[in-house]
Amino acid sequence: MSFYDKMRRQKFLSFTVILFTLSTAVVIGTLAQSSANAQKGPTAAPDATPLTIPNETPLENDFTRVAKALEPEVVNINIDYIPKTSSKAAPQRNPRGQQPNGDDDDQGGLPDFFQRFFGQGGGGLQFGQPEDVPTSSLGSGVVVDRNGYILTNNHVVEKATRIRVQFMNDTTQYPATVVGTDKETDLAVIHVDRHGLATARIGNSDVLQPGDWVVAIGSPFGFRATVTAGIVSAISRDIPDEPSTFQHFIQTDAAINPGNSGGPLANIKGEVVGINTMIASRSGGYQGIGFAMPINTAVKVYNEIIKAGHMTRGSIGIQFPQEVNPALLKVYGADHGIFVQEVVPDGPAQKAGVKEQDILTSINGKPIYKGQDLIDMVADSSLGSTLKVGIIRDKKPMTLDIVVGDRNKVLAATDGEGPTPEEPEAEPSTSRLKFGMSVQPMTQGLRQTMGFKGTGGVLIQSVDPGSFADDINLAKGDVIVELNRQKINTPADIQRIQAGLKPGDAVAFQVMRQAQGRNGGGEWTPVFAAGTVPANNQ
Repeated sequence: MSFYDKMRRQKFLSFTVILFTLSTAVVIGTLAQSSANAQKGPTAAPDATPLTIPNETPLENDFTRVAKALEPEVVNINIDYIPKTSSKAAPQRNPRGQQPNGDDDDQGGLPDFFQRFFGQGGGGLQFGQPEDVPTSSLGSGVVVDRNGYILTNNHVVEKATRIRVQFMNDTTQYPATVVGTDKETDLAVIHVDRHGLATARIGNSDVLQPGDWVVAIGSPFGFRATVTAGIVSAISRDIPDEPSTFQHFIQTDAAINPGNSGGPLANIKGEVVGINTMIASRSGGYQGIGFAMPINTAVKVYNEIIKAGHMTRGSIGIQFPQEVNPALLKVYGADHGIFVQEVVPDGPAQKAGVKEQDILTSINGKPIYKGQDLIDMVADSSLGSTLKVGIIRDKKPMTLDIVVGDRNKVLAATDGEGPTPEEPEAEPSTSRLKFGMSVQPMTQGLRQTMGFKGTGGVLIQSVDPGSFADDINLAKGDVIVELNRQKINTPADIQRIQAGLKPGDAVAFQVMRQAQGRNGGGEWTPVFAAGTVPANNQ
């Protein structure tokens, strides 16, 4: 290598060293400057650790599985209808026309109203709007047959002029028709022309217990596929002031709101155990008390509707007190059973020989303890079938064969109203009796004025509040015709029987009471009131 080559190489190496040194200095200076800047401006949370999003891992629980299993079978029901209401009144959210108070005081004890409802859609009736303006509402339903048959509530579809059904994940609204309805249970069956549908699994509502988990699915306020969860709060719940002969609800705290009506209530296995029907609320919305018709009842109604187009139930044609009165039964010689208050003329019971004041104690060997036992056994019996009914008459047991009749036809025989009676004039011959009541003889003038065609009896003129007579529900205007199975013709008859009674004895009155008709008066029907003589029987 020449001298010049060595010099050039040495210069190149020197230049490279200098360049590397300068680059390093720049880098170090930059880092030092960044460090200095960081020290001058500290982070907002120097001790915080940045968050990270984990890999996707589906988290499923029992409620998730129930929702996924049921959602395809739950439908949204859109109803068009023409409301029949006065434009002067506030709009009603529930078909029964009840209004909430809007306050939450304790004056009423029970909630202000029990409401059957479905959600208002657009164009609902407003104040001052004319009658017969078409409007729409939303409800829910559950598919129970792959050929398009759907269970819902009667109050959802009963006033519909058009019904459309929308399935999950499907924007199409399919026209639907009503197959049949049952007002007694507020259930209905509708049909859409579709096949191969996913269907809900049916459970057994008889095994439900308070505390069991349940899930409600529906379209509250139009929000489709809304899932709410809760527990069974009570079973076989009867609703005060409701026509609940065949309505014994599952009570739940799963949220139910307008639009949920007709949707399913499911158990934790995803089986449908009820059809959501109504709520108890002061505000018109969810307050933790909802009611569903048990699926076992709904299945019976559904099977009858798809067979005959309507629900048919049996009846034997008797009337009886709602509450079992042990004192009344004791006087007539029984320790359990149903007291026959009235027998429907030409009905199955009368044709079989049943009489007023008989006590029905069993059907086909199965004891009867309350009125609902009798109703359920007879209603579930086939029309035309024969029941062996055990009765007690004059304290003697006997058995009668009663052929079950059609309930609608049997009850039709009890309809009828009498003329409007004038208020009876007070008579001077009023007698003050024990048990806290005053009575007077039934004169011919009173009988004509009151439209009372019976013989004998005395008229109750007044009943003292809180007295024994008041406690057993005797009332002003009742006509006492029997006391402890002895005929009553005058106040003296009552006084004579009372004289032989002592505290603890059973007492039974038979009175005739006038039913209220459209014009203020109606038919006279027998009523039986009974109790135990109190220590102070004045």
